[in-house]
Amino acid sequence: MATLDETPAAKRWLPLEANPDVMNQFLWGLGVPDTEAECYDVYGFDQELLEMVPKPVLAVLFLYPITSQSEEERMLQANEIKEPHGKVYFMKQTVGNACGTIGLLHAVANITSEIKLNDGSFLDKFYKSTASMDPLERARYLENDREMEVAHSIAATAGETEASDNVNTHFICFTCVDGVLYELDGRKTGPISHGASSPSTLLMLLKSYKA
Repeated sequence: MATLDETPAAKRWLPLEANPDVMNQFLWGLGVPDTEAECYDVYGFDQELLEMVPKPVLAVLFLYPITSQSEEERMLQANEIKEPHGKVYFMKQTVGNACGTIGLLHAVANITSEIKLNDGSFLDKFYKSTASMDPLERARYLENDREMEVAHSIAATAGETEASDNVNTHFICFTCVDGVLYELDGRKTGPISHGASSPSTLLMLLKSYKA
């Protein structure tokens, strides 16, 4: 899918499959120790299904279809005034089909108080290198990072379905920072606050938000 900042000549990657096994191998290879964090499927928002998800839930990647309604909502939100939050790590998306990787980057960057990355790993160096950048500078940095492009390509072709660059779905990330639930979408202008939350209540709040 195209992005807000994507031009016809912009770089495009293959999309990441919504597969926790693929995402786990991807993240573990980039520097998240397998003892620190792991991705799981959320099969639904019924209580018994939510209870199957291991706790605490530090972040959620949400995959949804792009529709005319979702695009209209995105454009309306782009015009809203947002108060910047210095502790929220946010980056734009300038690479086509990179939303899965950007969702994972958003997730890990905003839970580093809860997990420890491997010293000197790709993610450790990436976050340190981009810490003082603005969201668009971070996007350009990622766009030119060959190591991440290769890692993403390997992950994108490791799924159970054949990868195609023609998709109409989009990943976004929800995570808590300082007791507030934030929506992080690289196609939008910045983080969107959805009120008070915590790792223990994130899924229930997300259930009411997406209802």
